[in-house]
Amino acid sequence: MKGFDPFDSFGPEVASSYDEDLRGDEAETLEFLAEHAGTGPVLEFAIGTGRIALPLSERGIRVDGIEQSTAMVDQLRAKAGADKINVTIGDMSTVELPEQYTLVYLVFNTIHNLVTQDGQVRCFENAARHLDSDGVFVVETGVPWRGPREGSYIEVPKVTMDEVHISPHTYDAMTQVLDISHLRLTTEGIRMSPLSLRLVYPSELDLMARIAGLRLRHRWGGWKQETFTVHSRRHVSVYERR
Repeated sequence: MKGFDPFDSFGPEVASSYDEDLRGDEAETLEFLAEHAGTGPVLEFAIGTGRIALPLSERGIRVDGIEQSTAMVDQLRAKAGADKINVTIGDMSTVELPEQYTLVYLVFNTIHNLVTQDGQVRCFENAARHLDSDGVFVVETGVPWRGPREGSYIEVPKVTMDEVHISPHTYDAMTQVLDISHLRLTTEGIRMSPLSLRLVYPSELDLMARIAGLRLRHRWGGWKQETFTVHSRRHVSVYERR
C-alpha cells in the first residue's frame, strides 16, 4: 500500500479502540499458552494491549513483551497488573533481550504484519534466539485456504442501524501482500484503519522455522487442539529446537 508504514499502523486511534473487537477465544488461548509455558518465564511478540499477557501473568507466570507501538503499550500500562510485565519497545523480529524463555508466542495473525519474507524469517530467528533448550515458539494465524482473490474486492463484515463496517481489499499474488482499509462508518463519522499483510501458508512457515534452527512439533486447527485439516481456517503451530 503506497505510503503505508507498518510502524505507524497501530497509533493512538487504533489502540484506543483495539479491545472493542476481541475475538472471543481469549480464554482458550490463555489455557493453551499456560499449558506450554511451564513455570516460565515467557515472551510475547507484539504484546499489544496485553489482552493475553495480563491474564497469563495473573496465573503467576512472568511475562515479558516486545511491541513496536507505544500507543498500544500505553493502553496496556493503564490496566491493573501491568506493573508486573516488562515491555521493550521495538521490532519483534530484531529486538534481542538478555534472557531465554520456556515459551515465545505470536498470536492473532500478527506474523502477517511483517510484510516481507525476510522480515518473517528474522522473526523466527529471533524467537529461536530467545528459547531455552526445551522452549517452544507458538504461532497462531489464519490460513488463506481459499486463496485470497487477486485484484480488488470489498467485504462488508457488519451492518447495523447505526454502524457499517466496509473493508476494501487488494491482493498481489507475486508479493503475497494483501492491502486492506477497514472503514467504520457511524453517525459520528468515518474512521479508516489501513493495513498491509503478507499472507503465508503453514508450509512456508515451516521452512522459515527450519532456517531458524527449529522444527514443527505439533500443528492444530485451533486453541482446543482440534485436528488440523485441509478445511481448517487457522492453525496453532508449536515449534521446538531441532
